Amino acid sequence: MALILAGEVLIARNGIEGASLREIAAQAGQKNHHAVQYHFGSRDSLVQAIFDYRMDQMEATRGAMLAAAEATGALSDLRTIADIIYRPQIELIDEFGDYSYAGFLSAYLLRYQGSRFGQFGERVAPNLARTLALLRACLGDLPEAVAQRRLVTASFMFLNILVIHTRDVSDDGERFEDAVSDTLGQIVAALGAPFSAAAG
Repeated sequence: MALILAGEVLIARNGIEGASLREIAAQAGQKNHHAVQYHFGSRDSLVQAIFDYRMDQMEATRGAMLAAAEATGALSDLRTIADIIYRPQIELIDEFGDYSYAGFLSAYLLRYQGSRFGQFGERVAPNLARTLALLRACLGDLPEAVAQRRLVTASFMFLNILVIHTRDVSDDGERFEDAVSDTLGQIVAALGAPFSAAAG
């Protein structure tokens, strides 16, 4: 666990390739400089372990949000689905009080984004998979690659809010919740925008 959390912080700060495995081991309190290789085998396996750990942490919250949406008949509402995808990330605060997962996930998406909708890593947790399927249904007949591109772009919009804001008030006086709510509104507008292919 310590290696996963240390890896997340240092990857958030330095990027996937820029994070030193030796430094990750030291940050985790490991005396063995090769602890990451010993426990995970490779940098890519550590990255996947971080992603899986955080994804699993959000499963209970997403499950509760899905149940609430189902009870109110809101499973086809784009804003509701966007909330279920993105809001659970707000709970993921590191030992320093920062959203290091947001920086980590930004680096992850830049490196691993696929062309198939919802394709992130080797597996997707069940509640997230269901939410992504509901989102895909909301996006109608958008081409698969376009739907995936919009999802990734929307994710960067939300992650940016977590990276640049504190959980209280930003330097310009904007409340965190106001920034989150407004950004989710932007995301819904971007996800649902009419698609137009380039002419000629």
